[in-house]
Amino acid sequence: MERIKQKIREFLGHFFKKAEINDEDNIYELGYVNSLFAMQLVMFIEKEFSINIGNNDLDLNNFSSINAISEFIEKKKSS
Repeated sequence: MERIKQKIREFLGHFFKKAEINDEDNIYELGYVNSLFAMQLVMFIEKEFSINIGNNDLDLNNFSSINAISEFIEKKKSS
């Protein structure tokens, strides 16, 4: 799971260069996310981790933090 978290950190780092985001920080509450970025994040996850994200998966809780995203990816890959 650490490899997944590292890839997510790298992706977020491209967009939030000056921010230091901890794994448990809610990126929505911190104000870093807009609708365009949310779609870029979904597309990155689908491509990078070879998973399909359906409409039922588009719950903010799945994408709120590095921990939540990595747990979501693990769950999708195991199903």
